[in-house]
Amino acid sequence: MPVATGPRPGLVVTLCREAGQFAALEQEWTALHRGCATATPFQSHSWLHSWWLSYGTPGRLRVVLVRRDGRLVGAAPLMLVHRPLPLLVPLGGGISDFSDVLVDATDPPGTLSALAEGLRRAARHAVIDLREVRPGAAAEQLFDRWPGVRRRLDDSVCLELPAEPIDALMKRLAASRAQRVRAKLRKLDALRIEERTVTEHEVPDSVRELLRLHELQWRGRGVTPEHLRPRFAEHLTRATQRMVRDGDAALTEYRLDGAVVAANVTLQSPRLTGGYLYGADPQLRTRKVDVATMLLRRDARHAAETGRSVISLLRGTEPYKCHWRPAVVTNQRLLLAPSALAPVLSLYAAQLAGRERAAGTARALVPVVREWRARIGNWRAGAGK
Repeated sequence: MPVATGPRPGLVVTLCREAGQFAALEQEWTALHRGCATATPFQSHSWLHSWWLSYGTPGRLRVVLVRRDGRLVGAAPLMLVHRPLPLLVPLGGGISDFSDVLVDATDPPGTLSALAEGLRRAARHAVIDLREVRPGAAAEQLFDRWPGVRRRLDDSVCLELPAEPIDALMKRLAASRAQRVRAKLRKLDALRIEERTVTEHEVPDSVRELLRLHELQWRGRGVTPEHLRPRFAEHLTRATQRMVRDGDAALTEYRLDGAVVAANVTLQSPRLTGGYLYGADPQLRTRKVDVATMLLRRDARHAAETGRSVISLLRGTEPYKCHWRPAVVTNQRLLLAPSALAPVLSLYAAQLAGRERAAGTARALVPVVREWRARIGNWRAGAGK
């Protein structure tokens, strides 16, 4: 059973460890999510609960809850893992681009102090490892108030654009590139590719088609293995259906001559929107359709019309994103632990830093290896003459 404590008058902190109890939080969690200015779509109850159903381990749920006079005003959705030391990590795992805690805007200092106390109690024998924390997130404020030991590391790089229609976004481009984008948009209009917003009840069939197209477009080019697994399909279908119902997601189909040739899931929070996953028929490339521009035009228009301020291109610095001269935003990895675990935290942070240095070295070697292989290939070709 949860244990309650009152770090400040009127505030009660509990620890949710039961999946059924977490499921029952949907209504009040949604109200908190909408009242948290820093929240992203990946902190919605629909996303997190669906993720838990597909990826969670029974008995490992650890969700710290803060209530003021019975109303939910703070939450930290975590789970316990052993890798190999005990860690508390965010729900959502590697398929979520951002993690955060939720804090009601009416009394952030008091709620944050209560949340920190609840986390300290939950992490008596564990390190809290908050990955992919977006700059400005509530978790950064929690980090500043943490009563124990802490470390901050860089995590993934994300790219962001202002929420403006594509005509305004093109002003960010050099004149020659803007001209090419206009030509691509004229090509899309000439082909008469139709956009259609998918309804809640149509989501399962549409997600199934999206994943089929996603596999086709990446076949032979290194598709992310997780995107082909049944558990991912189950999660994406369930979460998208709930989020479409609540206005936290949009699923768009693109049709050419009556057939679906592309589909895209866009996740949304009050301030931010981001295209999460899409699938496109490879035949669009043969018709010189720029799929990325097609999707961005729709997402930019929708974000501007609904009053959102940020279009997140999410994790990754692919060239097609960089063409738009986006702002570079580096997520943070926040490590927290009780003071008694200071040596453990230091060792863990050193291990993570060492892995990152090794990964950076490996990334730097990629072009060298490619050139070496090309030279070997040329030499073999010449030797065979």
